[in-house]
Amino acid sequence: MAASTFDRALTLVLAHEGGYVDHPDDPGGPTNLGVTIGTLSAVLGRPATRAEVKALTPAKVAPIYRTRFWDAVRGDELPAGVDYAVFDFAVNSGPARAAIALQRLVGVADDGVIGSVTLAAVARTDQRWLVKALCDSRLAFLQSLTKSWPTFGKGWTTRVAGVRTEALALVTAPVVGTATTMARPEGGAPKAGMMQTGGLLAALKRLWRGKVA
Repeated sequence: MAASTFDRALTLVLAHEGGYVDHPDDPGGPTNLGVTIGTLSAVLGRPATRAEVKALTPAKVAPIYRTRFWDAVRGDELPAGVDYAVFDFAVNSGPARAAIALQRLVGVADDGVIGSVTLAAVARTDQRWLVKALCDSRLAFLQSLTKSWPTFGKGWTTRVAGVRTEALALVTAPVVGTATTMARPEGGAPKAGMMQTGGLLAALKRLWRGKVA
């Protein structure tokens, strides 16, 4: 991906993260622009103060997001749209969890580390389907957080819906068809080279009816 892809993705992430908050039910504690006091302390190599958290700016947090989240999920090497969906997932729930969700969807070993095998599988997968499936998986995980869901569930739902819309708008690859992998929700991505005739016909019918998103 082009260098500007990170800048665009970060802008979207920060729009969801918002400014300074210190919610009593948030285990992250004082947070500004999505960066918790714990993360800032790790970056600084010493305990950070609330004042330092409040003083964070987009320019100051950009390197943190780049190294700890974007680079951790190989954002520069993921397809447009998928990169942002994985990045935002990583910011919200950790790079390893985002990577595992992605790996399970594309049918590779879910070791939580995105490498060449995962990247190749992602490239063979229909990217619009992958964005949608990743957002579905992410929301299902958040709903499983029974202690936090009652407090943060509404906001999380809104955020994931926004990421779905924004990521799909960034996808530039054509829908995968003949002689490539057609990913599908039922059972993940099939073997490369397999023509999913039923799925293709269903998609064409939806297209004819004007229902394809």
